[in-house]
Amino acid sequence: MDKKTKKNNRDFAAETAQTKVKFEIFGEEMIEKSVKLSGNSGRVYLPPMWVGHHVKIVRID
Repeated sequence: MDKKTKKNNRDFAAETAQTKVKFEIFGEEMIEKSVKLSGNSGRVYLPPMWVGHHVKIVRID
């Protein structure tokens, strides 16, 4: 990867981090929770009845 490509990727990341995007999602249930620190990562606990189901996580702030 050359210097120009690296600079373009960095500029794109900065732009996308500051712009808001609208999502329209259809589903069965919604839960709003805060992400908790877990080692070097983050974690969100969901109800056990959601295990095995397909979920989508959207950061809203």
